[in-house]
Amino acid sequence: MPYTVHFMPADIYVQTRTGDNLLQLAVEAGVHINASCGGDGACGKCRVMITSGEVSCRDSEKLTPQEYAQGWRLACRSTVQSDLEVLIPEQPPLHGQAVRKARIHAHETRHATASTEAVQGFDPPVHVYKLQLTPPTLTDNASDFTRIQRTLRKDHGIEVEGIELNALKKLPHAAREGVWQLTVAIAGRRIIRIEPGAASAAHYAVAFDIGTTSLWGHLIDLNTGSLLAEASAYNPQISCGDDVISRIIYSQKQGGLAHLQMVLVHELSALIDELLLKSGIIKDDISHITAAGNTVMSHLLLGIDPKYLREAPYVPAASIIPRVNASDIGLSVPGPVPLIVLPCVASYVGGDIVAGVVASGMHETDMLTLYIDIGTNGEIVLGNRDWLMTASCSAGPSFEGGGLTCGMRAMPGAIEGFSISDADFEPMIVTIGRKRPVGICGSGAINILDEFMETGIIARNGKFDRGLPTRRIRQGAGGFEYVLVESPLSGTGADIVITEADIDNIMRAKAAMFAGCHALLANAALTFSDLDQVIIAGAFGDYIDLEKAVAIGLFPDIPRERYTFIGNGSLAGARLAAGSQKYLETAEDVARKMTNIELSEDRSFMDKYISGLFLPHTDSGLFPTVTARLEKTKGGFS
Repeated sequence: MPYTVHFMPADIYVQTRTGDNLLQLAVEAGVHINASCGGDGACGKCRVMITSGEVSCRDSEKLTPQEYAQGWRLACRSTVQSDLEVLIPEQPPLHGQAVRKARIHAHETRHATASTEAVQGFDPPVHVYKLQLTPPTLTDNASDFTRIQRTLRKDHGIEVEGIELNALKKLPHAAREGVWQLTVAIAGRRIIRIEPGAASAAHYAVAFDIGTTSLWGHLIDLNTGSLLAEASAYNPQISCGDDVISRIIYSQKQGGLAHLQMVLVHELSALIDELLLKSGIIKDDISHITAAGNTVMSHLLLGIDPKYLREAPYVPAASIIPRVNASDIGLSVPGPVPLIVLPCVASYVGGDIVAGVVASGMHETDMLTLYIDIGTNGEIVLGNRDWLMTASCSAGPSFEGGGLTCGMRAMPGAIEGFSISDADFEPMIVTIGRKRPVGICGSGAINILDEFMETGIIARNGKFDRGLPTRRIRQGAGGFEYVLVESPLSGTGADIVITEADIDNIMRAKAAMFAGCHALLANAALTFSDLDQVIIAGAFGDYIDLEKAVAIGLFPDIPRERYTFIGNGSLAGARLAAGSQKYLETAEDVARKMTNIELSEDRSFMDKYISGLFLPHTDSGLFPTVTARLEKTKGGFS
């Protein structure tokens, strides 16, 4: 049931539902409440007075019985049960500081989720059939395999040309054990698996997104197309380099390529085990695996030397990669399970971007679309059904929590929601899962940078204002830093900080992404105002506050209704590929259609990158709404 929460004295109204958390609602509405523990209830600072309405609130030793009777509650432990009026106690502003008016960050944007219904028909690359063979006799002594061929031709209209050796070895015993009833799995025109009896219900696939920083996996039921389990992990190759260039360099060391493949395959095998454990499925019932990753990751997965991806004219070993047996590269699956790697376009535009483009449907629309996949290796596509241009830029791992002093992936305990009081520069922190803070995820880093910018804690170059009256800005071991969470309230037992070096990493990442978009548009003689829609992809895309991402100069300052979020487009595409042969064919067509622009050869890209190393940008005309908003604040931003 919908309810309205009225935050006072800011006079902000928020539409919500039963069970929504009050602290989270305040974050989304831009209403500041001091909170240092991430929503765990440990600090007791997020006190609010419920002046009207009902909340469900867990007990807390931070409130006395008398305070509770008066209507005081901890926002982090309170959930909405009716229309509410919530009074937030104000603190007097420090001398010379003006109080910001609360503003609503929430905006209406379109969210799209790719699913199996987005493809023309559910037609997996591997099919399973139940067969009833005619037993052999002295007058009909054709081979067991010939009997399978006959039955498939007669009952299903399918011609098979071959059979995997493991399946052939199993065939004689399986046929007789099943009293001539068999279940066969077919990939293309080749039988890859045989089981005695009717075992057709056991038909599953694994889909992987192989990112430079993170790995994601889905387990799919191929009988229904439904998602059974998901799992994720860091890419262990990080220990050999944060980005694709450093890993190409590492691969040229003695044993480097073999090591990069080994650690990746080992982690993917562990993710398969986790997916199976979560779902109760056995490994023998996996029919095939699909994988989407950038071109370097695809090469390293298959053990292909990526050396020439880094050297002009930047040529991959193959753009469309034939199917291989997953066990041949060391994946822990039995028998000849096919591994399907989605096609790439160029050295730094891979199957992940092709997967996302087809999953988003931008290749089928007349709308001029900019597709942005945010990750360590940022990839961009511009175009519509008639033409597609693409480019890649190295953003670094900051947006996935890497490269930051206290960075982490978007997991429980990661700082996500963040605001700062104008009065005393104390933080309001909400973590994923409202657990004690243990680090900063990518979306949290964007929110932090925006708040620092608006309150004047940092200047346009990202340096702290060291004259502010707050103990949270201090000299650390590696330079100046802001203490987000002090050790008694953190989940690590240590202070959680963000340093000037961290801020510099975030600014370089956002500058690279924006400059890549800017340069790609310029190559097509277009501007941001020409765009009909912008599609944001990436594993953490759904967590980004769009207004704040625009404010720091990551995304173009265009009408917000033109934005669409699809989350992890690469994983969505890999999942679609697991369920549709038609999708795979479309992905190959899209890959062939894309024209790649090498930004390393584009003279204007570096100029645009340097211009982006300020907040939000050196050209304020590119960010008119951000500039107008900052001019209204008095936080000292300059």
